[in-house]
Amino acid sequence: MWLFLGMTFSLGILIPGKLCSDLQYDGDQVLHIVPETFQQVQHLQHLCSTLMLDLWKPQLLEDIRAGEDLHIRVPAPLVQEVKDSLDQHMISYKVLINDVQELVDESVLKERSQRQVPEGYNYTEYHPMEEIYEWMTQIEKNSELVTQHYLGNTVENRTIYYLQISQPSNKPKKIIWMDCGIHAREWIAPAFCQWFVKEILQNYESDATIRRFLQNLDLYVLPVINVDGYIYSWEAERLWRKNRAPYMNGTCYGTDLNRNFNSSWGSVGVSFNCTSEVFCGSGPESEPETRAVVQLIEQKKSDILCYLTVHSYGQYILTPYGSTTTPPSNNEELMQVAQKAAAALMGKYGTSYKVGSTSLILYSNSGSSRDWAHMIGIPFSYTFELRDNGTYGFVLPPDQIQPTCEETMLAVTTIIDYVDQKYFPGGAVMLTSGSLSLCLSVVFTWIAS
Repeated sequence: MWLFLGMTFSLGILIPGKLCSDLQYDGDQVLHIVPETFQQVQHLQHLCSTLMLDLWKPQLLEDIRAGEDLHIRVPAPLVQEVKDSLDQHMISYKVLINDVQELVDESVLKERSQRQVPEGYNYTEYHPMEEIYEWMTQIEKNSELVTQHYLGNTVENRTIYYLQISQPSNKPKKIIWMDCGIHAREWIAPAFCQWFVKEILQNYESDATIRRFLQNLDLYVLPVINVDGYIYSWEAERLWRKNRAPYMNGTCYGTDLNRNFNSSWGSVGVSFNCTSEVFCGSGPESEPETRAVVQLIEQKKSDILCYLTVHSYGQYILTPYGSTTTPPSNNEELMQVAQKAAAALMGKYGTSYKVGSTSLILYSNSGSSRDWAHMIGIPFSYTFELRDNGTYGFVLPPDQIQPTCEETMLAVTTIIDYVDQKYFPGGAVMLTSGSLSLCLSVVFTWIAS
């Protein structure tokens, strides 16, 4: 049995089993390579550069290193040429994804085309932006705890909204911030933000931990930062990453929003070439999406205790900083809390997450929102890189949504609970009958799986 918030939606008809995308990936493969020598690294860098292959992990040629995983997407016409080149240079490889388009097609379930008004919102499907907009509206209508707020506008003048989950209180409260969908192709991230909201609202009355921290903390949840890019990933190019800002008179598009914040901007792990997946923009906060987040966070930073940003893939909980190996002043505490969260996550399905700063366990990068949040004084700041380790990568199938969200929920609530108890020691004041009447007002519908 699945529990859903009782809402109905009018859905557009989609082609059965097909994403309405212009760019197709039929026959494209994702290869997993672990170079063993410096010479192999050099050849792989040359090969990826010459053939303009799509690096999934790492994202920069200079981050290809001996003994470390390399995941590359190879277009179908180049598959045999690349494999022959690897064989000639005695470089071992294995095929992670045999046909990228098959996985892309799975991203939209076939039954979506067979109904226009489902009985409830399905949190185990990926949803296009128009449905997420409608979901946010319905969530606000169905719960006294939720308000929808305007954050800003995108490059293409679409509206960015966030949700505030707040139990009414006469006392000052602090804030937990969570955002998802900064990279368009990472669909599991917005799916988790929606799942998180659903779980908080459905379990608020029965879960003592959630009930306690909502007495002290408001939750700000931004399901999709990169609205333009997310829509583009549905309508034109499933593996699109950046926003849709035009550069060079519209000859190339997009800035990596997670390299556009003013945290050592442009210093390491970026590109100044607008065709690159890691183009950092024309300057710090050059993009309206970035500026919208910065404006709100700066306004409320004295009340924000924790900044969580959700991505995929790789299975990491990352701490500041990405641009330097010098740890933050509270690094020991950040690490302890992250390790506790990773342990809680593993306890659900045995999924293993690595914990540490980006620069030490992944790759160096500058301009991230996580680093920026910590630099402006928010004490706890983490990046979650959700499932998986590369078997599916950026095209995680829908049947992975539920387990991914269930385990991640345990990790996130572990962090929030720690923050709550640190800043509000001794436990929260017990609910009175008067405050209890202000509890969640939301309609539940049981739907058989």
